[in-house]
Amino acid sequence: MAGVAFGRQFIRDKSMNMNGLCTALLLIVFSAPISAAPEIVASGLFNGKALLTIDGKPRLLKVGASSPEGVKLLSSNSQQANILVAGQTLTLSLSERISTAFKKPTFSEAKILRSRNGHYFTSGAINGRPAKFMVDTGATAIAMNINEARRLGIDLRQAKPGMSSTAGGMVETFRVVLDKVSVGNVTLHSIRASVINGDFPEQILLGNSFLSKVEMTEEAGVLVFRKKY
Repeated sequence: MAGVAFGRQFIRDKSMNMNGLCTALLLIVFSAPISAAPEIVASGLFNGKALLTIDGKPRLLKVGASSPEGVKLLSSNSQQANILVAGQTLTLSLSERISTAFKKPTFSEAKILRSRNGHYFTSGAINGRPAKFMVDTGATAIAMNINEARRLGIDLRQAKPGMSSTAGGMVETFRVVLDKVSVGNVTLHSIRASVINGDFPEQILLGNSFLSKVEMTEEAGVLVFRKKY
């Protein structure tokens, strides 16, 4: 009987040791540091390039290049970018954020890549119709020639007439208020504009009546417009 009791005690001791060993292993597993996936935001999308904000740091990547955080750009256009992270292929649209805990951005952004001549050109929309802009911090308001105004369907019958000085001399202008102006994901309403009776300017100038209403910075050679919700 003593031998049986000893055997039972041995089994109980062994079981307790195994339980303790399992507990210790679980503590080691759960106390080990877990490397969180980087937080990635598609801040600017272009053909063959993408500006990704990775853990708060802007990274302008060309297709095939990898960031110091190990994020590789597989392909990119103005609509979306395909990236490779930790062996997984992911697709990002503009301003979309990927992280271990998804958070909706609290702001809208537009990114404009600087051209070779140092100017910033971008596509957008005026009153819902497509338009092409050149950013001009020296212009007091959005400015366009009368042909562009007609193409955009802007009604000049109620516009306030005036005169403006240009390199070619004094020209007749019309002051209007645009219902809606969009650049990328940034949309503003009731924006002042000037329509010039002539062929100048050839490109619609995105002036300070728009620029003063957004936060404007430059990141890695890319002009950033940001509007908080």
